[in-house]
Amino acid sequence: MRNQQFAIRPTTPEQALTELRAVHFLDATNATLSTPSALLTDFLAKSWPEFPATASVQQQLKNLMATPDTDAQAFLSQQANVPVTVFYNLALQRLGFAVDEDFSLADPLSAMQKIRLPVSPHAGEDLTLAELKQAWYLLLATHTKNGQTFLDQLGTHGYFVPFYTDPTVTKPLLFNGKTQPVFDTHRLIREVVYVESPQDTDHDGQRDLLKAEILRPAETNDGLKVPVLYTASPYNQGTMDAQGEALTHNVNVPLQAKQPNDLTLADVTAQPDTTPLPAGRAVTQTTQTAEETFARDESYTLNDYFLARGFAVVYAAGIGSKDSDGLCTTGDPEETTSTIAIIEWLAGHRTAFTTREAQTAIPAWWSNHAVAMTGRSYLGTLATAAATTGVPGLKTVISEAAISSWYDYYRDGGLVIAPGGFPGEDADVLAEEVFSRQLQAGDYHRIQAKWQAQLASITKEQDRATGNYNTFWDARNYLKNVHNIKADLLLVHGLNDWNVKPRNVNNLWNAVRDLPVTKKLILHQGQHIYINAFRSIDYTDMVNLWLTHELLDVDNQAETILPNVVIQDNTQPETWHAYPDWDAPTNPRQTFDLQEDQLVSEHVETRSGAVSFNDQLPSEQFNHYVQHLDDWESDLLGDKHNRMAGHRLLFKSAGLTDELTLDGKPTVHLSVAVNQPVGMLSFQLVDYGDAKRLKPSPTILARKSLDEGFQWREDDLREFQLGGVTPWHLISKGHRNLQNRTNAYHVDELKPNAFYDLDVTLQPTHYRLLPGHQLGLVIYATDFGMTVRGNQDLQYSIQLAEATLTVPTVTR
Repeated sequence: MRNQQFAIRPTTPEQALTELRAVHFLDATNATLSTPSALLTDFLAKSWPEFPATASVQQQLKNLMATPDTDAQAFLSQQANVPVTVFYNLALQRLGFAVDEDFSLADPLSAMQKIRLPVSPHAGEDLTLAELKQAWYLLLATHTKNGQTFLDQLGTHGYFVPFYTDPTVTKPLLFNGKTQPVFDTHRLIREVVYVESPQDTDHDGQRDLLKAEILRPAETNDGLKVPVLYTASPYNQGTMDAQGEALTHNVNVPLQAKQPNDLTLADVTAQPDTTPLPAGRAVTQTTQTAEETFARDESYTLNDYFLARGFAVVYAAGIGSKDSDGLCTTGDPEETTSTIAIIEWLAGHRTAFTTREAQTAIPAWWSNHAVAMTGRSYLGTLATAAATTGVPGLKTVISEAAISSWYDYYRDGGLVIAPGGFPGEDADVLAEEVFSRQLQAGDYHRIQAKWQAQLASITKEQDRATGNYNTFWDARNYLKNVHNIKADLLLVHGLNDWNVKPRNVNNLWNAVRDLPVTKKLILHQGQHIYINAFRSIDYTDMVNLWLTHELLDVDNQAETILPNVVIQDNTQPETWHAYPDWDAPTNPRQTFDLQEDQLVSEHVETRSGAVSFNDQLPSEQFNHYVQHLDDWESDLLGDKHNRMAGHRLLFKSAGLTDELTLDGKPTVHLSVAVNQPVGMLSFQLVDYGDAKRLKPSPTILARKSLDEGFQWREDDLREFQLGGVTPWHLISKGHRNLQNRTNAYHVDELKPNAFYDLDVTLQPTHYRLLPGHQLGLVIYATDFGMTVRGNQDLQYSIQLAEATLTVPTVTR
């Protein structure tokens, strides 16, 4: 195990003592203790809240080993001093590490170093009384074997239960710059309101009402104002999976030739909707008491964690969802308006009602008007969209695996490109899936005709026939509005996410690089996942430090303590590195020339000539690949003697003599021809070399072992582990329609057998190639997992003298 904690806040000795008093480890019961052993005994006793009896504590002490020959009860009762080794022997056991399995009682400090656990400063072999207090403070902030701070773990055992009703406790309670679980989640208040949004997407002559589900601490009824975590989830009120599946498009269709055009960016720029809005509903009475509640929220465990720490949580599904008005629009400005209407209400700038009858208004009187947005995928996407409006009250977004431009989700380079794992999905399919007003027969009966017209409009305007960028996609491009961002950003993305591909976070990161907001980036080795339940990184602590600063206005130095960029290592498990930037403009570049089967240095003499491949497969092979994508991928990346020989080009470097770390966007330059007036190219950048690599998905280490509070909700502990030996790993990929050589909206002429220059930017990455491995580039056409699959007789030729691969690099 390797522990990486980026969120431990450096604290002065004086402040540490103050905080130890605040969490009641230093109090009147131990103020007069004069020996380190007596104080440590008291600290340990307090760390077993489930064992209040003295006899039970004595038994727990006997269960710990202080030295190879003596248990803790015997040692501490017989000795006045506490050697450093004894302290860390006991500390490691309290953190959940096993004697002999995880560490040796003869040398605990070696284990502390190996596991990367912090060791408190000490002058000699024994801890002084003052040093012991500082060591205990740091231990409380240190991660257990299960990936929680020791103090968080104590909270799950009931340590903070007496704090719930203690009038001397200041709430929220802070320790090491982070909020603590001193709020009783069994007393959470659950209520529903209906926010009036400034839009009328269902054209009924009234502004759309949007259902919001609220969970807030009971203390708010006594006057406490709390910050809000808001998750905008179109899935929250249910999904129409069967209807979405029925609408999914057939991708076994040929690529169509497109009519050349001379469009400019101005021609495809979306214009704002200037349709006049209906007047808002008249407010005749106001209350602070909600009339509706709910049983169980579709929760996110990160939000659950903060409910125990004094934050309110709000979930809203937005326009077109069950119990709300409106029609789904998949990512356009109407959906953004719907998203930020909730924030405006939380910040005191918009009206909500107690019921859909909209007779009694209700303000968010319990809110401190500071909002953060959380969530992954579509949820994180709407957080990004909200941030680009600059809406007041939104202090930060924690955006995970989020789309920054919907064109980059469903299209690429003039091609229809499916999100990984979902061939045939498109904007209309997603809209149908989340239009949960269909779940209520009466409501759907009244809105069905309007919905079918809306759905038909989305299908037409998304334009699967060409794959070009147009006004439909421009309206769904949040990057155009990044200059409006006022909220600080915490961005999280998987480097192996082929659903929401890394280009989305990369484009956003580069767009906000010079904005006067604080921004942080975490890149993991996962696919389309959350990482708050990982053991090897203190992600939840990082978010706690961040939100405590952002929403409670605490000067805990989160903006400087947290690294700008944290990236998970792809070569070894449980390893994360801090960097100043990702894909920095100053990164050096290394260029390879393409020769037959080889990637060679620019300094090596190269040969001219052309190489070719044909995209058409025998029917039996084609049909097999349609049903078995893993076999297609294996054959595509395998050696030239397999079934894909002649249907793709494979270029490999020589075995690397030194480590090579890619950081940014690889680019390919080609001179290419095709035998018909239609064509596309696909690319995969590959790490070749037999090695044990991280498994594609994290392993569940222990089910429901991460408690979010005391007798509260749980999560599974997860971690990426090494799998068996594999011959390769996909680093990056890209696609381009040969009629979109200029850009995604300008259609170029394509004459058969004529050579054209083509520059393609692949998906951004950060990837370590180890010595002995080979960098490979695979050039092909049909991507069975993402493109249309027409199995056309298309012969592609590439001039070797004009073919290069350029990769950005970085040195750790």
